[in-house]
Amino acid sequence: MSAKSADPAITLYRLQACPYCERVVRKLQEYDLPYQSRFVEPMHSDRNVVKRISGKRTVPAIVDEDTGVTMSESANIVEYIENTYGGEN
Repeated sequence: MSAKSADPAITLYRLQACPYCERVVRKLQEYDLPYQSRFVEPMHSDRNVVKRISGKRTVPAIVDEDTGVTMSESANIVEYIENTYGGEN
């Protein structure tokens, strides 16, 4: 059973005013994809929630419940979004 009306499938772990995070946000908005933002601790060593989901403490990181994908690094995320939701298969 899918909860489409509840939480979006995509969760973006990000920092305030992070240019790499904003790059991912722009791509999500370009494809009109619903997502929820989870702002993480500014201190790299405090980002345990990100480490638990992606194995790293770097942001941005996304979790896509629809595809089961978890990844970090903005370039990889942007490419994933384009390949998965861009419609140019």
